[in-house]
Amino acid sequence: MRVAVVGAGAVGGYFGAKLAAAGHDVAVVARGANLRAIRERGLLVWSPLGDFLARPRAEDDPGAIGPVDLVLVAVKTYDLEAAAARLPPLLGPETAVLTLQNGVDAPEVVARVAGERAVLAGAAYIATALAAPGLVVQTGTYRRIAFGEFFAPEASITPRVARIAQMLAAADIQAEPVADARVALWDKLVYLAPIAGLAAAARVDTGILQREPALRDAFVAAAGEAAAVARALGIPIAGDLVDRVTRFFERAPAAMRPSLLMDLLAGRRLEVEALQGAIVRRGAQAGVPTPVMATLYAVLKPHAEGPAGLA
Repeated sequence: MRVAVVGAGAVGGYFGAKLAAAGHDVAVVARGANLRAIRERGLLVWSPLGDFLARPRAEDDPGAIGPVDLVLVAVKTYDLEAAAARLPPLLGPETAVLTLQNGVDAPEVVARVAGERAVLAGAAYIATALAAPGLVVQTGTYRRIAFGEFFAPEASITPRVARIAQMLAAADIQAEPVADARVALWDKLVYLAPIAGLAAAARVDTGILQREPALRDAFVAAAGEAAAVARALGIPIAGDLVDRVTRFFERAPAAMRPSLLMDLLAGRRLEVEALQGAIVRRGAQAGVPTPVMATLYAVLKPHAEGPAGLA
């Protein structure tokens, strides 16, 4: 299968390297030092599952790649509009475009360029970092993508989703095909927005969130708000979703630091609009109160474009 990966950072670089190592014709769209490193040395992955070097084609111009069978869109949410505008040269009549962003906004952003029919949506579960140009470091062993149809969910998994899942699984990626990608995206958002928002707002790792009763209660309340918004929007999430994400939160490694916290501490831009902001906005539209999430959003929004503080 011909695959293009738009955004060869921590997530896109990892999945692109896995597919290239499995023998697929992979081209990554990268820039700057990362582009130069991949062209010169390849894409190196350090992982508990085993280190490996892949050599995908690397370009800064999607037009040099041309139409492909599958596009993985793996840029951060705040870069998505610009990345989506560069997709047309990669698109053919049957090209599938799989979004891997946090939150629930990405499929609609990409569909404005690629069309709803082309778009699939996925939730990626993986802990990776771009440690240096051309070097992706994976911590842990999760490498899961839950994905499926977003704009036309059906009662069962569609043939193209099944084909892509089979391709991903053969490349040692934990593919979870689903009939309704909206559920997959909200399942992740109900967990990620509270834990990331609380960790970043309090500047603490997961262990402190777990130990402090007030923070643990805030997590449960925020997850409940997110789930209530999803239900008000008609998303068929499971009735026990809040209980499930709470158990997952309680079992998470104490030293884990969500990427939102890491970005805040490093002075980078934050995905606050795609996480806390998305829930607050949709809650307002649906008439669902979101007081905990609104507070986290208000605290973090000043830092969305980088560090903000007293003059």
